[in-house]
Amino acid sequence: MILPITIYSDDILRQRAKPLKGVDSSIEELIGSMFESMYNASGIGLAAPQVGKSLRLLVLDLSCVKNYESEKPMVVINPHILAVKGSSEMDEGCLSVPGVQGDVVRPSLITLKYRNERFEEQVGEFSGMPGRVLQHEIDHLDGTLFVDRVQKRDRRKIQKELAALASGIVNASYPVVVPVSKLY
Repeated sequence: MILPITIYSDDILRQRAKPLKGVDSSIEELIGSMFESMYNASGIGLAAPQVGKSLRLLVLDLSCVKNYESEKPMVVINPHILAVKGSSEMDEGCLSVPGVQGDVVRPSLITLKYRNERFEEQVGEFSGMPGRVLQHEIDHLDGTLFVDRVQKRDRRKIQKELAALASGIVNASYPVVVPVSKLY
């Protein structure tokens, strides 16, 4: 089932998500809906808060990105970054902040502990696009958006678009949820 994406000004995007205690049929259904919603919006990563669920759960699929066609879709539950190395800058966007992009500096390599869709503990190193998308989505679980990481000089360039989103003016090609308080 395609779920609507929560938008920039929604309070759930600013909250630390709650850890999952396990995977049951409702979580399996949510994971399937998150993948479907992400694909429908032409995204490559999606965190549970972006579909209105305060859970430490994210999905990603980079197989549509050049040079990552062989990457398998991932389900990441209760992620914890154990170590970081290096630094890289890249232009980022977000399904919850449609129409806005900005350069973000992030570690170039992360060591991540997480649980997979079977709730089995995993540890892995991620760099390049997988490392960046994982960090972006983990930020969602911690109540941080990529625009919070854009340098101040660049943030001024996107302020007008952010103000429009905050006031409920959204132009997206996929279903979205605008917070009720923004409609009045």
